[in-house]
Amino acid sequence: MKIELNENKVYFNNGSVKKEIHPFWLRERVDGEEFLDKGTQQRLFDPTSLSNEISIKKVNISNEFLEIDFNDGVNSILNINKLALEFSNEDAVKSIPKIKWDSTLENIKNFEYQEHFFESKEMYDLLVSFYKYGFVVIKSIPTTDNFIVNFANSIGSVRRTNFGEYFDVKSKQDPNDLAYTSLALSPHTDNPYRNPVPCIQLLHCIKSEVSGGLSTLVDGFTVTEDLKNENPEFYKILSEVKVRFKFIDKSVVLEDWSELIKLNDDKTFKQVRFSPRLDYVPIMEKDKLDLYYQARKKLSEMYNSDKYRIEFKLEPKDLMMMDNYRLLHGRTAYETKEGDRFLQGCYIDYDSTEGKLKHLKRKFNL
Repeated sequence: MKIELNENKVYFNNGSVKKEIHPFWLRERVDGEEFLDKGTQQRLFDPTSLSNEISIKKVNISNEFLEIDFNDGVNSILNINKLALEFSNEDAVKSIPKIKWDSTLENIKNFEYQEHFFESKEMYDLLVSFYKYGFVVIKSIPTTDNFIVNFANSIGSVRRTNFGEYFDVKSKQDPNDLAYTSLALSPHTDNPYRNPVPCIQLLHCIKSEVSGGLSTLVDGFTVTEDLKNENPEFYKILSEVKVRFKFIDKSVVLEDWSELIKLNDDKTFKQVRFSPRLDYVPIMEKDKLDLYYQARKKLSEMYNSDKYRIEFKLEPKDLMMMDNYRLLHGRTAYETKEGDRFLQGCYIDYDSTEGKLKHLKRKFNL
């Protein structure tokens, strides 16, 4: 992109389009010490208090800088490369491509916890891998003092729920969720009844003395893209009809409505919610319900197919971080007579991982 000048007007030219940059837009971005706090990058002035008649009296380009005299007496030097980033709309997270995967997935890098891990280039690489595949496994995580909370808060902030700041995943008496049994769990997303749904789940293995209890993962992005290509009619109804998800405990009732396949405004993939034990389909015309039930059954068959599922055992000191908007997870059954299977879990949201990734990208000038 090029910045061009003509009669005290500033234009951007990307090779195919040439447009004038509004003087007020440039005035908002003045970044001298009297206008911008260098530490927080927050304005020291309120742009809504400026005159709507802001104009440019004089402008020059010098090397990679734009020097502007505005009609309100302000002179500012703006970095052209910094302005160009705003025109490109490049996002450090959205620019990371999602990589589709199925049961053939192999050779995914595991990461090793170490001193100063959260401020390292390795942490940046971990987050990039997380956004590509929807999960990562980190080894050698300390298993004392509920370290999972420390891990989560070192990335961002724990998302507290009615299960607490963190929760213990092991078989127990009178459970309020099937996760707290030794039963097999089919592929599902967590907390589909919340608004908003927690974005990311962390699971930390403390003990694993059983032969079963394997962790299972399915890429909802891959499955729903395949469904869209194979049966557009099923994909359409599952991405349009909202169902009610409901959770009932002794002290709380949680409900939310959502599509099983949620799309962005541009119709690209955003989120899957799937937990057949918790969803309630609304009343619709019989023909539409017939189609919906066929579509949901097909989606469930794909989620539960060997074609899409990977299985692996989390060993003590392993921590798995997975995208609850993209992946479905489950486990195989296990026998409590063999020994203990004890994991701890918690949630964080995208602002945690996005904020950390952007910080490290800036820190290492990547």
